Amino acid sequence: MVGTSIGFLVFLLFLYGALQVVLGLYATTVLRATVHDAAARAAAGGGTDPASLERIAADAEASLGAMGRRPSTVVTLEVVDEDGDGVGDVVVGRGRAVPPRFVPPSIGGVIGFEEVRAGARVRIERVR
Repeated sequence: MVGTSIGFLVFLLFLYGALQVVLGLYATTVLRATVHDAAARAAAGGGTDPASLERIAADAEASLGAMGRRPSTVVTLEVVDEDGDGVGDVVVGRGRAVPPRFVPPSIGGVIGFEEVRAGARVRIERVR
């Protein structure tokens, strides 16, 4: 009886650990796609002024659902001048979020998904 109970607890521990890994990978993928879509939207004519970038970043956070409503989730967009001509060439997006937890942080912290980060760089296309 004791051996079966310990075996069952170990089985549950591995099952919950695997579920936490899947949730972390899913959160990473969703965050990466959201940041890239927001950067692409800004670069494609959504606006590269600070107010437009902030609005697009807020829309990106809202599209993340429950994960985006957490105060730990941050999506930022900025325009970067890569060639030094004084005109922004690339929209750089960065995102940071804490994925949903299924196991306690004392156990799940070992897995490596305490916080997920994503970044994207999208070139601004200009018609000449």
